[in-house]
Amino acid sequence: MLIAFHKPYGVLSQFTPDHPGQQTLAAFGFPKEVFPIGRLDQDSEGLLLLGNEPRQVARLLEPNRGHPRTYHAQVEGLPADDSLAQLVRGGIPLKGHRTLPCLAHRLDPQPDYPPRDPPVRFRKSVPDCWIELTLTEGKNRQVRRMTAAVGHPTLRLIRVAIGKLPLDGLSPGTWRELTREDRALLG
Repeated sequence: MLIAFHKPYGVLSQFTPDHPGQQTLAAFGFPKEVFPIGRLDQDSEGLLLLGNEPRQVARLLEPNRGHPRTYHAQVEGLPADDSLAQLVRGGIPLKGHRTLPCLAHRLDPQPDYPPRDPPVRFRKSVPDCWIELTLTEGKNRQVRRMTAAVGHPTLRLIRVAIGKLPLDGLSPGTWRELTREDRALLG
């Protein structure tokens, strides 16, 4: 069984809390035998896969396979072309690791996501915009650290696709079992 889940903001990508009061995957009625495939930080939103098929899980988590993951990041400021080019080139140092090249561009038109609860920090004097990044690696808080390294801290982060499987059609906190066609989109 493979499941696509729209992880809401503030939910841990695990079934047991690290600290009292944390919301976990246990609140969403998943079948007992599934576990998360990869993770999204507690302050990130979007597509998270869960499953119980060891071979499929291993294939999706294998770093050498380079499965693309696409994110929409609301960033502080308006990134210039050279900032985006720096993300695309890769080589950004992150705690002893240099990022691989990725795809990055400003979203035009800007997406109209519903407001987050709690709201994203707003500053009248600093504009923000949404960019799209597609990575084939997944280091801890990588997108946030990459955008900060080029001068545009991430305010909100939503994973919108894994491979070619889009988040489309899932509201925050909802999930569905993947069909054969969905599985083919994972690559």
